[in-house]
Amino acid sequence: MKDTLFRPFETMLDEGSALSLLREAVAGADDGELFMERRRSEMLHFDDGRIRTASYDAAEGFGLRAVRGEVAGYAHATEISESALRRAVATARLAVADGGGTMAPPPRATNTKLYAELDPIAAHAFPVKVDTLREIDAFCRDLDPRVVQVSATVAASCQEIEILRPEGHIVRDMRPMTRVNVSVIVEDKGQRQTGTAGGGGRIGLDGLLDPADWQAKAREALRVALVNIEAIPAPAGIMDVLLGPGWPGVMLHEAVGHGLEGDFNRKGSSAFSGLIGQQVAARGVTVLDDGTIPDRRGSITIDDEGTPSGKNVLIEDGILVGYMQDRQNARLMGVEPTGNGRRESYAHAPMPRMTNTYMLGGDSNPEDIVADMKDGIHAVGFGGGQVDITNGKFVFSCTEAYLVKDGKRVAPVKGATLIGDGPAAMKRIRALGNDMALDPGMGNCGKAGQWVPVGVGQPTVLIGGLTVGGSGT
Repeated sequence: MKDTLFRPFETMLDEGSALSLLREAVAGADDGELFMERRRSEMLHFDDGRIRTASYDAAEGFGLRAVRGEVAGYAHATEISESALRRAVATARLAVADGGGTMAPPPRATNTKLYAELDPIAAHAFPVKVDTLREIDAFCRDLDPRVVQVSATVAASCQEIEILRPEGHIVRDMRPMTRVNVSVIVEDKGQRQTGTAGGGGRIGLDGLLDPADWQAKAREALRVALVNIEAIPAPAGIMDVLLGPGWPGVMLHEAVGHGLEGDFNRKGSSAFSGLIGQQVAARGVTVLDDGTIPDRRGSITIDDEGTPSGKNVLIEDGILVGYMQDRQNARLMGVEPTGNGRRESYAHAPMPRMTNTYMLGGDSNPEDIVADMKDGIHAVGFGGGQVDITNGKFVFSCTEAYLVKDGKRVAPVKGATLIGDGPAAMKRIRALGNDMALDPGMGNCGKAGQWVPVGVGQPTVLIGGLTVGGSGT
């Protein structure tokens, strides 16, 4: 990788000095590393006919960590210098005390590259992005006279990281990220409704600025808005719920995925704690967390501790077979790290986090699943949700859903919320479609105040007996 992180700062902090100070920080510890980062990001937001926001941010710094048992000392700074690192050493060593730990073996090496080493911000001039946003606005308004407002966003970022390990091992990664989102508001029949579509990944902006790509997003946003104009109030009660493929996997991510992260299970605070080897889902249900899919939003060549990302099976044929692990929790639980140690930035310590979490498909035709339903809801799109990790209880709002009666979708519904708990819902899965899909690349995940990009996915999934909250009767 050209222009690596240590090289620009070697007049302030050369590699030899950094390694010496790192070893001082982790003497007597179980683990630790020096994490260095440079990040650049740009976001342009076009709303109601004008540029509302145009922002550019650049940040760099280091995070120093020393780990002993369940305790970690962490210090970070934006000043890349020997004096700043020396001060950080004193802070990190507070967790080590008198030492006595045995340094964990380093992560294994990898030559894998899951995405191109590129800076998507610099590849296209600022006026090109502005002109594209104007074109999106005009295109959406020309699609339908009921469009009264258009919002569009072009965002790009580049994160460069370098991780120095106490044994002298260095790993580097350059992570691009881009996305384009389109949102429209339509007005008809005395009401207004919104539709949104978007996506991206660890790719350049070339494809996303192509009219064929953003026009498809614009049409999808308009379609969702017009569907909701026709929607009737959602019924309320306990009923069968059919989840669509792709983005509805966000419910799997929230209601199940977080409960399979190593730290919650080591501490016994997850609804899935202590259940390895037990049936936690219906037969036929297999769930993976896979950070190795090329160019995907949630993918990482290496995690933020230097461990290569993995394709990790979590639930296999309904049986819980593993958790997602960073180095510290894996060591304390006596298992191997899975490449899920992630952090938002140099200012944050790593923890077990998801990458791309998805459920494998089955062999049922989605339309046949609908035809077999007597009464229920077909939920195609999701908005926000809330989950309690300790018991898996969730509440999710639907952005696009349909009422199903006697095997037919009879009307779109609005105001539907899905209420249940993840472990119970997984055991009530009755059918899996043959249409597994990943989301278009728009997910962000929050945990303990840290945000990281993620992906989700699933096939069409029929769940029996979920509680649906709505405004109808």
